[in-house]
Amino acid sequence: MFWFLLVALVSVVAAFPPVVVGGDDGVALPEAQPDRLHDPLPADRPVGRADIEALRLPMTVRGYRMTEVDDVLGRLGAELAERDARIAELEAALAGAQASAFGQRSPTAEGPGADGPRNEQPGGPGARS
Repeated sequence: MFWFLLVALVSVVAAFPPVVVGGDDGVALPEAQPDRLHDPLPADRPVGRADIEALRLPMTVRGYRMTEVDDVLGRLGAELAERDARIAELEAALAGAQASAFGQRSPTAEGPGADGPRNEQPGGPGARS
């Protein structure tokens, strides 16, 4: 019985590789396509919230592809820096417009308490006895 099982096992193992490789006709299995980012971030417009929510990074055996993640994070970092610079530019322009509207005075100098610290008398509303 042992010899029969051993011969059967050897014949199955010997017949297995040609079936997997493509048989005797020489047709091999097609090459597997690498898992890549199918819908990358748009290059012709700024990235929006919907683009980020729709983004799915390709997985590998041990996590995400580092190059794909680095590319996405680099692009997002550059766009955030560009937006921050634009916001700072617009805030500076707004502050300049407000300063010229108030006659070259700072808008914070016009607020309450601008005339300096108040001199309160001892024994006034906030004094302790």
